[in-house]
Amino acid sequence: QVQLVESGGGLAQTGGSLRLSCAASGRTVRQYATQWFRQTPGNEREFVAGIMWSTGFTWYSKAVQDRFIISGDNAKTTAYLQMNALQPADTAVYYCNLANSWGQGTQVTVSS
Repeated sequence: QVQLVESGGGLAQTGGSLRLSCAASGRTVRQYATQWFRQTPGNEREFVAGIMWSTGFTWYSKAVQDRFIISGDNAKTTAYLQMNALQPADTAVYYCNLANSWGQGTQVTVSS
């Protein structure tokens, strides 16, 4: 069974940066990908970025590519989401996902 623990997030100004972490535990972690999603009130969760543990391959939504960077520490099975050039539209609760497990969510608020 996979468990995910998120950290990071908080408040940033427009143009600022924040970093999120997602620590995964479980024997099958490296068979899957860690993905970040975000959600605003009344809306569905939106895909943000993903990283495949076995190959290091990464992919992004158009909304964040060129601004966000996903990376992973394979030894710690911890994924990071470096968020740069933040905009108020990036304000959301961010969740990490691996297989069928979800993190607890962390709030990111970007002030204008």
